[in-house]
Amino acid sequence: QVQLVESGGGLVQAGGSLRLSCAASGRTFSNYGMGWFRQAPGKEREFVASINSSGNTRYYVDIMKGRFTISRDNAKNTVYLQMNSLKPEDTAVYYCAQLRRPGVTSRQTDDFGFWGQGTQVTVSS
Repeated sequence: QVQLVESGGGLVQAGGSLRLSCAASGRTFSNYGMGWFRQAPGKEREFVASINSSGNTRYYVDIMKGRFTISRDNAKNTVYLQMNSLKPEDTAVYYCAQLRRPGVTSRQTDDFGFWGQGTQVTVSS
């Protein structure tokens, strides 16, 4: 059974930084692409970034490109999201997710079959 546990959220002032972590277990981590999504109050869950199994292909939402960086450490079964220059509109619950199938990556929510419980990120102005 796949388990994904996020950590690293919190309250930060605008312009600040946070690094989210997601520890995975249950399947061979290095076989699967991973992603980060977020959901703000009253809004739908949206894609943030994804990374393929080896870490050499990454996708981002354009508006976050340059501020957010996704990375992974396959030896630690962990994926990260480094968030810099945070804005109040980045406030949301952030979720990590693992793709259903090995060997691919995606931006599509439906391609991700396993989800963490989420970690709250609040950016104050």
